[in-house]
Amino acid sequence: MKLVPGLRTLPAIVLVAASLAVAGCAKDTTTTGSVSKGSATSLENMSASELNGMVAAQGAKYQANPKDKAVGLSYASLLRMIGRDEQALAVMRQMVIFHPKDNEVLSAYGKALAATGNFVQALDAIERAQRPDRPDWRLMSAKGAILDQLGKTDEAREMYRRALDIVPNEPSILSNLGMSYLLSNDLGAAETYLRKANAQAGADSRIRQNLALVVGLQGRFDEAEQIASAELPAAEAQDNIQYLRKMLTQQNAWSQLKAEDKKTKKQ
Repeated sequence: MKLVPGLRTLPAIVLVAASLAVAGCAKDTTTTGSVSKGSATSLENMSASELNGMVAAQGAKYQANPKDKAVGLSYASLLRMIGRDEQALAVMRQMVIFHPKDNEVLSAYGKALAATGNFVQALDAIERAQRPDRPDWRLMSAKGAILDQLGKTDEAREMYRRALDIVPNEPSILSNLGMSYLLSNDLGAAETYLRKANAQAGADSRIRQNLALVVGLQGRFDEAEQIASAELPAAEAQDNIQYLRKMLTQQNAWSQLKAEDKKTKKQ
């Protein structure tokens, strides 16, 4: 299999998003991925202006009562969805001060830390939130994603497999496992796990975009675009294709892959 030079730096970008997506508590509805900013279906379908309106409304509630756990968690989650990660972390730091032993707060704090690249601290927060007597598979998967960021690949994959023992074929875990193999340049294994994740009930657009990325990195340009645009409105499909191009361009790979794809078709 031909690998794209410099690939190792690309999956780090994707796995950061993966760790954010699954680092939350058991009530968190997000799944692994990097393209869609939404979590619950209703939020995924909102426009940017609608999301900003929700953030403003929740921000006012937070300002009125910064100790309210539900308000703080919701506000931080919305801030992450619109890319205001540093502000979300600041909110969660306050939440931890007010609720230092609350596992839900600790797990959300870990998510906020991971979003800003503080992986060692995020790992500590997630480990503090985990209960050995009632292990949370979401925290296991989140821990795996962070371990991958820290270069501890074997430990990361062990976490994913332990999580899969609890919830077999859970698409978010399979996707994280696939991205782990992408991080180590094993594109074949990455595609296998991502295709399996994409085939499960509950798989969403973000998992499909990670699959499109892996397919694109193997030079199957047209197939990658088809995957990226599947079952989406035209505008959203175009946004996803543009994102895919941006990711590949970061590796100086887009033009190379397109040229190789065309060459293959002529042979």
